[in-house]
Amino acid sequence: MSDVVTVIVVDDHDLLREGVVACLRGYDDISVVGEASTGERAIELTDMLAPNVIIMDLVMSGMGGIEAIRILRAKYPLMGVLALSSFTEQSLIQDAISAGATGYLVKSVDTATLVSAVRSAAGGHGSFSPEVMQVLNRSGTKPKRVALDALSPRERDIAALMVDGRTNSEIARKLELSVFTVKNHISSILMKLGAQSRTEATSMLLGPAKPNR
Repeated sequence: MSDVVTVIVVDDHDLLREGVVACLRGYDDISVVGEASTGERAIELTDMLAPNVIIMDLVMSGMGGIEAIRILRAKYPLMGVLALSSFTEQSLIQDAISAGATGYLVKSVDTATLVSAVRSAAGGHGSFSPEVMQVLNRSGTKPKRVALDALSPRERDIAALMVDGRTNSEIARKLELSVFTVKNHISSILMKLGAQSRTEATSMLLGPAKPNR
């Protein structure tokens, strides 16, 4: 990934989409390379422009954001996909994450949080608005399972070793990573699980996926 994060913004409300674009264009390390108002057009632009991150509205006419996310993640598994929605219904959040969204933000999010989420998505890390995490946490074990499904393969490896009681240094040696990289992955795991600490995250990781062999 280059130093500049390339982004496509997808929303069928022109004013909101243009507002998001204007916010992102105020940052030198982010370049908005395309805009779309439908899921179909989002896929076309992604095929042409290969962005690092796509910001996806979920409820649109024609192909909705959930289906577009599912198609895009199957074609481009390394691309970051941020769902940006006014809705925080549990079913919609779960569907977005299950489809492959690497983050889910509400449209009332402030610019600094959006920019941070875009940068995180470009690095393979998830970002979830507090309202979204509240919905996931309130509904018990099922949302935790959805959150686990959102972990990348490397995060699953690290999660399994966390449950085994390994320290950051031990995890780094086991997976041949730097301790700094391990810490970044653990921060992402905590964010996706809605956990406030490593201990809380470990207690939530019931039956975690085993490291890939």
